Amino acid sequence: MKLKNSVLVVTNIDRTVEFYNKVFGLHVIMDFGANKTLTGGLALQTVETYKEFINKSDISFGGNNFEIYFEEDDFDKFIDKLKEFDIEYVHPIIEHSWGQRVVRIYDPDEHIIEVGENMKTVCKRFLDSGMTLEQVAKRMDVPAEFINSLI
Repeated sequence: MKLKNSVLVVTNIDRTVEFYNKVFGLHVIMDFGANKTLTGGLALQTVETYKEFINKSDISFGGNNFEIYFEEDDFDKFIDKLKEFDIEYVHPIIEHSWGQRVVRIYDPDEHIIEVGENMKTVCKRFLDSGMTLEQVAKRMDVPAEFINSLI
């Protein structure tokens, strides 16, 4: 068995395609009208057709119980780019205990999107600050081999 895609149910597929294109640079690679697959494996399904698929009339949005995750090589540039859009934030930038900076935002249908600083960039930031490989491994709570694999 092989996982193929994650599917987000959306209220306005064109608006959602535009959002993921403008904010994340994703493009439609398969267009079936009520279902569109974007680069990276994200699929979108219209709420009307999804209701038929599952034989339910009650679809809820904004449940805060699922997220899609991106990593960004130039995190600061991405954060600046977000200022160009009317974005609803789940929370502002935070730094996790292992040192990775992340931000979480909502898409137009209140699906949570996490964007994290690329882990290689986190390691490089710590090493550039003068920390040793062992100190970085301890700070990030990972084996030194993991740090080596990233650098």
